[in-house]
Amino acid sequence: MSLKTVNTALTAALVLFVLWFGTRFIVSPETIAPTFGLPSWPSGDGDGFLRLKGIRDVAGGLLVAALLLTGQRRALGTVLLVEALIPIGDMTDVLAHHGSTAAAYGVHGLTAVVVAATGLMTLHEARRATAAVTTAVTPAAAAR
Repeated sequence: MSLKTVNTALTAALVLFVLWFGTRFIVSPETIAPTFGLPSWPSGDGDGFLRLKGIRDVAGGLLVAALLLTGQRRALGTVLLVEALIPIGDMTDVLAHHGSTAAAYGVHGLTAVVVAATGLMTLHEARRATAAVTTAVTPAAAAR
């Protein structure tokens, strides 16, 4: 199995996962919020912030999906690395608010590692593809 196939499968799985839970934060934040790791439910209109989180997650997932579907591998790898900051921020927030350590590291920390690793592997794949094209073009250009 090629590196591109592995990266594509990992990225597609990440997109589906993010779209799934982002949509749940928009539609019914009260059912998904307890899995986030924070110790208490927001009071008053605080559930609006959870919907904002869902909108942010869905938009980020759609951005990654657009880059994947258009074949922009270098941009995809770069965006994945940047988007790994989102679960790092989530993890930090859960820990800062004395939430579940297991959720902080096991959900958000692990997600950050998987997203960052996929981004690095996609950048590596893009560099290899660029090097292969450069090598293939150079001998033909030198023969002229």
